Amino acid sequence: MARLILHNATALDAVRGVRPRQTIVIDGAQIAAASDAPAAAGPDDRVVDLAGRTVMPGLVTSHFHSTYHELGRSPAPLGLDQPPAYLALRAARNLETALLAGCTGAVSAGCAHDIDAAMALAIEDGLLRGPRFMPGSRDLSTTGHANDSTPWFWKLRAAPAIRLCDGADGFRRGVREEIKRGAEMIKLFVTGGHGTRAPKERPEMSRAELCAAVETAHDRGRKIRGHIANKAAILMAIDAGLDLIDHADDMDAECIERLAAAGTFVAPSALFPHTLAAAGPALGFTASMRADVDRVCHMLPAANAAGVKLLIGDDYGAMGLPHGGYAAELAFYVREAGIAPLDVLRWATVHGAELLGLGDRSGQVAAGRLADLLIVDGDPLADISILQDATRLLAVLKDGVLVKDVLPAA
Repeated sequence: MARLILHNATALDAVRGVRPRQTIVIDGAQIAAASDAPAAAGPDDRVVDLAGRTVMPGLVTSHFHSTYHELGRSPAPLGLDQPPAYLALRAARNLETALLAGCTGAVSAGCAHDIDAAMALAIEDGLLRGPRFMPGSRDLSTTGHANDSTPWFWKLRAAPAIRLCDGADGFRRGVREEIKRGAEMIKLFVTGGHGTRAPKERPEMSRAELCAAVETAHDRGRKIRGHIANKAAILMAIDAGLDLIDHADDMDAECIERLAAAGTFVAPSALFPHTLAAAGPALGFTASMRADVDRVCHMLPAANAAGVKLLIGDDYGAMGLPHGGYAAELAFYVREAGIAPLDVLRWATVHGAELLGLGDRSGQVAAGRLADLLIVDGDPLADISILQDATRLLAVLKDGVLVKDVLPAA
């Protein structure tokens, strides 16, 4: 089998740091070698001199809504803005967009009509080009929660993107049915806040309901995440064993200590409210959104230093934040929160790979790891914003296959 041999590469990952003048050999789906030792090429091998360009792990976007497009501009409830078949085509386009933008992995944060499960199957079967994809569930929460509050909405009982559950047994059944439909990541709405109609202080689920949902998901080998904004709910979620907290707007020193000890993942997803704040009232900005963004950015350096498993991923596809600009989030955390570029890359690669269940197989440029890689014309540690420039992203490899290839001639 022909190999891809990359000479004179600068290898970059968040575990081993920067290693110049590397020879990287990709054989099938794996990295066969990554060292300063030369590699002899066979007659069928493709050999490329990268002249110092960067080879790094692919990104994982860990808060991904495949069907979103300008969400919030239409009054239609989630999942009813277009017919299901149309939404599936939109999801396919957005997943391919993510892959070509350098996201070789993605984790759903909720989806309508079981579309995510269909997309994951299509990617696995080679029908669709897309990242490694962990499909999500509908949004599970209680009657009258933040996304179940439109006055005429009660007539529908629940939109295709929402499942209403009440009581511990209701959540047990809801989680089981979502898993039956193909969800590998269950999504809960535990509080209001962070862009929803309900205030962040309002609980949407009881402790008994939350514990029942987490226990049921884990009993069936699935992960579970929750939209959570206030401190009391953050601590309750840690107690319950939730795998991933979305947003964590009121995270403080006590929360950070508990999150780090428990190994709970956190996806701050602060770029979307920041975008709303920058747009002002035209996109529904409120002063409390700005305060929440400022608070999260203030706490992120401490959370990062404490070893909290932070992730990238945001509400792309919501109004003002189109799909495709995923790398802008990395630059945002460097610029607004003062996080070092290498640390943000750790969130996007090492932590993302662990969430996908690939912690020992991905996230590094090293022999034996999966060849999910980016080849970048430039140094992301000197200027992380270059990851937003499609012309600087020379190649994207998933399973060793070049899904984007504008590499220099052999």
